[in-house]
Amino acid sequence: MNKSELIEALVAKTDMSKAAAGRALDALLETITTTVAKKQDVTLVGFGTFKALKRAARKGKNPRTGEALKIAATTVPKFTPGATFKAAVGKKK
Repeated sequence: MNKSELIEALVAKTDMSKAAAGRALDALLETITTTVAKKQDVTLVGFGTFKALKRAARKGKNPRTGEALKIAATTVPKFTPGATFKAAVGKKK
């Protein structure tokens, strides 16, 4: 499912127009992104938690040449699914 298909699903399940559903989805994604960028967690109970995770500097290897290289420390986004979401995805048919 891509973004436009997700907007269509929102329209089908709510009384929103397609434009309003698109704006709501954009606002939700922007809010999650800016909050996690500020190193704050976003927890949606039952769905999951978005957080910023610090990754330490490490040594790597160029797969083409085998040459060793340094990979700098960075902060990456991480999503941890909630129990309800995990149960729904893992449910056997």
